[in-house]
Amino acid sequence: MSTVVPLRAEDSPRTAFPSLDEEAFARDLQTLRTETEASVGPEDLAHGRKIERWGRACSLLGYATAWLAPNPLSALLISLGNTARWTMMAHHCTHRGYDQVPGVPARLTNRHFATGWRRLLDWPDWIHPDAWRHEHNALHHGRTGETADPDLVEETTGFLRRSSMPLPVKYAIVAFFACTWKLTYYAPNTFLEWRRAERKRVGAPDDGGTPPLITAFNPLNAEGRAFWATCLLPYAALRFVLLPALFAPLGTWAVVSVFVNSVLAELLANLHSFVIIAPNHAGEDLYRFHERARNRAEFCVRQVIGSVNYTTGSDSVDFLHGWLNYQIEHHLWPNLSMRQYQRLQPGVKAICEKHGVPYVQENVFRRVKKLVDIMVGKTSMRTLDARSS
Repeated sequence: MSTVVPLRAEDSPRTAFPSLDEEAFARDLQTLRTETEASVGPEDLAHGRKIERWGRACSLLGYATAWLAPNPLSALLISLGNTARWTMMAHHCTHRGYDQVPGVPARLTNRHFATGWRRLLDWPDWIHPDAWRHEHNALHHGRTGETADPDLVEETTGFLRRSSMPLPVKYAIVAFFACTWKLTYYAPNTFLEWRRAERKRVGAPDDGGTPPLITAFNPLNAEGRAFWATCLLPYAALRFVLLPALFAPLGTWAVVSVFVNSVLAELLANLHSFVIIAPNHAGEDLYRFHERARNRAEFCVRQVIGSVNYTTGSDSVDFLHGWLNYQIEHHLWPNLSMRQYQRLQPGVKAICEKHGVPYVQENVFRRVKKLVDIMVGKTSMRTLDARSS
C-alpha cells in the first residue's frame, strides 16, 4: 500500500508548505533522535553482525553450489551476498553508523572498514571505497536533490529524457543500465568525482569540472589508467579469475560453472541494487532543488520531501531491500545503525503527519515505475525554491 501525506490541491510546487513551521518540525525530529540515541547499545552491534552473517552465508552457499553447474539459485545467492556487502555493511559502516556503538570492533568503523588491504575482504566491488566516501557520503548527502547532487536522476539521465528516440528504445537503454549500472555509472562517477576533489585539494586546476564518464574507461589518458588500476582490474581479477580458479581441483567444468554463475550474479546484483537504490530520490511526487538550503531546519524538510521509503518492518524484508527502505530516516541521520532506523521510522512518519510534511512510502516496484518514467522523460519531479518555503 502507498502511504503518502498529500499536498493540498491549491499548493503549486513553488508555493508548497506556506504554513509549515520548519524550526518546530526540526525540533520534534531532534527530540525523537535524542530519545532514540539512549537505546544505542550492544543490541545494535549484535544486530549488525547478524545481518553481516546473513550476507556472508548467501555468498558461501552460492559458491558452495556454483561449481555444480550454471544455475540461477547459486547466482542469486552470490548476488545477495554481493549486494549485502555494499548496501548494508559498506553503506552503514562508512557513514559511521557503528562508530559510537559500545564494543564495536575496529573493522566495522569508518576508519578501518574497506581501507587498504581490507578492501577486497570487506567490500570487493567495482566501486572504490574512498571514491564512494566522497561522492556518496559527502556530495550526495550534502546536496541531496540539488542540481549539484551527482546522483540526481533527472539530471544524470537528461540526455535520455531529451532524446527523440522511440519509447521502446529508451526502455531498452534503461534496462541495459539497470543490469550494468555499478560498472557503467556508479564506479566511474564516484571515481571521477573523487579524483576531481583530490586535484582541488592539492591546488591543481579544476579543468572544467568532472569529465564525462567515458573518460574513466579510456586507458590512453591518466584518469582512465588510474580507473583501470584501482577499480576495474582488482575486482575483475578477484570475481572472474581468482574465485573460479579456486575450483580448479574439481575440474574444468567446475571452473566454467563458477565463472558463468559469477557473471550471472553480477548482472543480478546490478539489477537488484538498481531496483532498491535508484528510485530513492526519483518520482513525480518527490522534490528537487535549485539552491542550497538556508539552514538545518530547511535541510531536514528537504531530506523528507526529496526521499522515499519502501515497505518496512522486519529484518527479512529490510534485508531484501538492502536497508534502503528507510531512506527518509537515513537522510535525516546518516550515521545510525540499521537497528536504529527500524526504531525511528514510525516516529518520523508521525512527526511528518503532525506538521503536514509529505512522507512518501510505497512498494518498491511502484517506485521503479516512477523512476523509469522520470528517466525516459514521461514525468518530471516537483521543484521547490529555497526562497519560497
